Amino acid sequence: MLGLAPGLTIIDVTHDLPAHDVRAGALTLVRAAQYLPDGCVVLAVVDPGVGTDRRLLAVACEQATFVGPDNGLLAPAVALLGGAGAVVTLTSRDHRLPAPGPTFAGRDILAPAAAHLAAEGPLADLGDPVDPASLLPGLVGLPTTLDGGALEAEVWWVDRFGNCQLNVGPDDLTQAGGTPGGLVELRLGERSKAARWVETYAAARPSELVLLVDSYGLLALALDRRSAAAEYGLHAGSTVVLVPPGATVPP
Repeated sequence: MLGLAPGLTIIDVTHDLPAHDVRAGALTLVRAAQYLPDGCVVLAVVDPGVGTDRRLLAVACEQATFVGPDNGLLAPAVALLGGAGAVVTLTSRDHRLPAPGPTFAGRDILAPAAAHLAAEGPLADLGDPVDPASLLPGLVGLPTTLDGGALEAEVWWVDRFGNCQLNVGPDDLTQAGGTPGGLVELRLGERSKAARWVETYAAARPSELVLLVDSYGLLALALDRRSAAAEYGLHAGSTVVLVPPGATVPP
C-alpha cells in the first residue's frame, strides 16, 4: 500500500486472530468501527475461501470504506455504521498486482484497492456496482428471549484475562428484570450459578462470578484476577442463559 500511496498512515488493528476465524475477525471490526477516523479505509482479510469464486468487495459507508471478502467478515461493522451506501466488486485489472498464484488476494487485490481509495481514487474505478442487500450476513448472533423471560446469550469473545463478553447489553438485561447490584442466575451448560451485576472487576469478592459492562458496552462474565472462561469451561460460541429475578427457563 505504501508503494502505491506513499503518504498513507497505516494503523494495524490486529494480526492476532485465530487462523480462518471469520467470526473473530467480524467481532474485531465491530469493536474497532465506532472509533475509526472519519473517511478512513479499512482493509480486512480473513479469507479461508481465497482463490474461489467468493466476491471481493469495497463497501462505502458514511464514516469509512471497507475492503475485504464477502464472507460475513464485513457485514456487522457495515451495519454498525449505518449500512452500505455503495458497493463494488473488485474486478478491475488495473488496480491489482500481478499474482504468481491465486492464494494471496490480500496482497494482490485487496491491498492495492485499499491504497487506491485511501489516495482518494473513485470507488467506481475498482469494479462493477453490487446491490448492498446482497452482502453475506454476519456470523454473530443476537440474544433470544425464551418463554418465561430468560435470555439465551452467546459468548462473543474471551479476552486474554479470561473475561467472557456476551452478546447482551445492559438494557437487554434491565428489560428482562435484572438490576445493577442485583443477582442474576446463570445457566452454564449443566451448571447453575448466581452472578452479581457489579461496576468494576475489583468489586468481585474472591471466587465470586460477576457480570459487568465492559469497555465495549456489553455485559461480560468475570472473576477478579482469574479466568472465568477457564473456571466455567466457556469459549467463543458457548451458550449462557441469564435468568433475572422473576424469570423462568422452559423445561
